[in-house]
Amino acid sequence: MRPNIIIFNPDEMRADSMGHLGNPAAHTPFLDQMARTDAVSFRNAFCQNPVCVPSRCSFTTGLYPHVHGHRTMAHLLREGEETIFSELKNNGYYVWMNARNDLIAAQKEGALEYHASEIFYGGNVPKAKGPLAGGPAPGSPDFHAMYGGAPGTDEQGHNYTSDDEDLDAAIAAIRNRPKDQPLCLFLGLCYPHPPYQAEEPYFSMIDRTKLKKRIQAGMCSGKADMEDAIRKNQQLEDYTQEQWTDLRAAYLGMTAKIDDQFRRLCDALKEAGEYDNSAIFFFSDHGDFTGDYGIAEKAQNTFEDCLTNVPFLIKPPADSPLDPGISDSLVELVDFYATAMAMAGVEPSHTQYGKCLDALLADRTLEIREFVTCEGGRNPDEIHCDEFHANGPSGTHPSSPYYPRHLAQTDSDAHAKGFMIRTHHHKLVLRVNEKDEFYDLIRDPDELHNAIDDPGYSACIRDLEKKFRVWLMQTADVVPFGYDRRFSDKMVWAKVKSLVPPEHEDEIWDKIRAGTNMYLLIQECQRRFGGQPHSQ
Repeated sequence: MRPNIIIFNPDEMRADSMGHLGNPAAHTPFLDQMARTDAVSFRNAFCQNPVCVPSRCSFTTGLYPHVHGHRTMAHLLREGEETIFSELKNNGYYVWMNARNDLIAAQKEGALEYHASEIFYGGNVPKAKGPLAGGPAPGSPDFHAMYGGAPGTDEQGHNYTSDDEDLDAAIAAIRNRPKDQPLCLFLGLCYPHPPYQAEEPYFSMIDRTKLKKRIQAGMCSGKADMEDAIRKNQQLEDYTQEQWTDLRAAYLGMTAKIDDQFRRLCDALKEAGEYDNSAIFFFSDHGDFTGDYGIAEKAQNTFEDCLTNVPFLIKPPADSPLDPGISDSLVELVDFYATAMAMAGVEPSHTQYGKCLDALLADRTLEIREFVTCEGGRNPDEIHCDEFHANGPSGTHPSSPYYPRHLAQTDSDAHAKGFMIRTHHHKLVLRVNEKDEFYDLIRDPDELHNAIDDPGYSACIRDLEKKFRVWLMQTADVVPFGYDRRFSDKMVWAKVKSLVPPEHEDEIWDKIRAGTNMYLLIQECQRRFGGQPHSQ
């Protein structure tokens, strides 16, 4: 039987929020153990866009965001755009997903259902308890920092969220799955997306003294205008180091809960006897500043590793070759699509740019990519998602914690398009409206100082520019699979009707409707009925 395809997808989780990738303050024991024994964890996995919708549209299709223009939160996949879910469903998989969308355009009835056999919509439990003491007031530093601390709990000591409800539904789906179909399960969770808040025991299990040093904005030079704009609007310059410490610990508390939830899902697969026959993928759509560079949450067109470097673990089916541990190979989230489709034995229905990672799972020392890419931003005549405007699809206002970023995104220059190309040692960011960026990741791993004007790097920069140019040309568009007809049935009939005697019209019409090539049909009619037009 074909393997189950299990996708566990937390939102906004940085790669360095896991213990086995070098964070001494992280509490991710299950993920760390899985990386040692059952999976390959890719240290250098990168998303293709640093916000949710474009990233998801990319990793579920194997296409880069620029190919079909999916680069904003309000431009989702539409009718005619297939995903790994619709393709697996059409090839015999039972596809279960929760309804946390950020992927399929919802204005057409039944659009989401096209991609799944079963959708869990949830909303059947009381709203989870919020932060203690009512949470931060709008306009306060904690409000703009999106910090909520430790939420309250119920009488049983729980804070049951929509994530918990969706996880329980996914576990039920594993237990009650159709026995005659392989299962594709997609569980998209909200954690550790801000607000930064984690209930006990997760909030207190993070040792604050082990937190990595925070990257401060004052240490940087030559960074993107968008970062200055967000900092100006968030107004966190007086946020103390102690406050940032609590925020960052809350974020790691959220990832600790993610680790616990992932363990529960894997335990359910084991209890159902399906763990060995499952290909399990754990990855996030993008990362989070979490106070680095003096910013809370994220930006849509900056490409620091804290935003673009994401967790990516793959446990293949038990009968597949596996070299468990950490791989330093460069990979992209589009590679998820190619790998999962290959494991399922399903041919893509469209062009895709992912690389199958089977060989890396068998030998994690291999290298299959010379560089990775990420992209974001917009053209001047585009309003990103129309988010800022009250009449837009998700309009925001000063009482929203997202207002500072959305306000910054109304600046067409600051929010202009940008592309990242990154190797193991160097990162080049090409921008439309402002100075490009270049970082030597060996000498400057925190991307503090933009070295684009350093003549010592000019040859390296030119080489990356050339690689980027070729990559963009190769991925700029796609040709649809299959061929289109140039001529309709009526157009073909108009070409041959003067050759066809009346008593043969029905016969020739049958050939036209059957799709007979027009030129072959003309030749046949000339051969059978003569080359001169017949009177009609």
